[in-house]
Amino acid sequence: MKLEGKVAYITGGTKGIGYGIAECLLEQGMKVAVSGRSQESTDAAVKSLNNPDKVLGLVSDVAKLEDEKKAVAAILDKWGQLDVVMANAGVGHFAPIDEMKDEKWHQMIDTNLNGVYHTLKASVEALKKSEGYYMTLASLAGTNFFPTAAGYNATKFGVVGFTQAAMLDLRQYNIKVTTIMPGSVASHFNDNEPSEKDAWKIQPEDIGKLVIDLLTMHPRTLPSKIEVRPTRPDLK
Repeated sequence: MKLEGKVAYITGGTKGIGYGIAECLLEQGMKVAVSGRSQESTDAAVKSLNNPDKVLGLVSDVAKLEDEKKAVAAILDKWGQLDVVMANAGVGHFAPIDEMKDEKWHQMIDTNLNGVYHTLKASVEALKKSEGYYMTLASLAGTNFFPTAAGYNATKFGVVGFTQAAMLDLRQYNIKVTTIMPGSVASHFNDNEPSEKDAWKIQPEDIGKLVIDLLTMHPRTLPSKIEVRPTRPDLK
C-alpha cells in the first residue's frame, strides 16, 4: 500500500498506543481520523497532532454500533474513502473473579470485544471498496492468562479469535486483517501515567512503526497475528 493520501481511522486514538499510531501515519502523509469518548479528549488530541488538514477528531463510544456508523460516515463525507481501520479502543479492570464488579465486567466486554465487532461492522463496506486493511489491538493477555484478569483475558482471547476468523472471511475481498498483541506498553492503560519508569516498555511509536511495516508489506504476504514484547523486561 502506498501510504501518501490514504485514510485511516483509529479508535481510542486520543492518547497512548492509538495516538502513537496516528503520529506515525501522519508522518507518512496519511489522513487520520481519531476517536475518543469525550469531546474534550478528542479536541485535545487533534490540537496536539497539529495537522488540521489531515486530522479529523470524532466522538464515538465503540460499545455503540450507531456511534461507529456515524464516525465512519463522517470520515467518508470528509475524505471519500477509508483505507485503514485500527480497532484500538480498550479498557482493563483487574480483580479476582469473585470480587469483579458486574459493571466492570460488562464494560470490558462491551468495549474490548463488542467494540472491535462494531468498528468492523461499520467500516467493512468501505474497506471492500478500498481493498483496505483492518487491524485490532489485542494483547499478550489474549494468549496468556493470569490471576485477577478473567474479564480482561476473556475479552482479549475473544479479540484474537474474532480477528483471525474475520481474516478468513474478508481476504476474498482483498482486505487484509491482522491482530497485534503487545506486552507491556508505556501508555495510559489502567490509569498509568507514562514516565521514565516506563522506559523499558514498548513505546506507542514502536507500535506505530509496526503498523507502517504491515501496511507497506507486499500484498501477497499477510502477518495475521503478531506478538510483540519488551526486549528486556528485567531492566525495570
